[in-house]
Amino acid sequence: MIGVDMTHEMLQRSCAAATAMGLGNVEFRQGVVEDLPVETGWADVVISNGVINLCADKRRVFDEIIRVLKPGGRLQFADIATGKAVPEAAIRNIDLWTD
Repeated sequence: MIGVDMTHEMLQRSCAAATAMGLGNVEFRQGVVEDLPVETGWADVVISNGVINLCADKRRVFDEIIRVLKPGGRLQFADIATGKAVPEAAIRNIDLWTD
């Protein structure tokens, strides 16, 4: 299993948690979801919890997820989704996407 995070602090926390749980089959890499540090066709499953909704370029995110998934691979994510187009002014207002 490979975990990806963009911050050094979260990678340290993840490594510490994996060590505390005795997980030897986990690796953590620094990166972003728009440019995953994973080989093409490597993943059986991509899991995202609250990350996709923070990314402005959703198409790029999903293209990247498709790139790293094996044929028949799956995506599991928990995010905020909308079926309506987001106005350009809202997309450019970072305060609406973060807290």
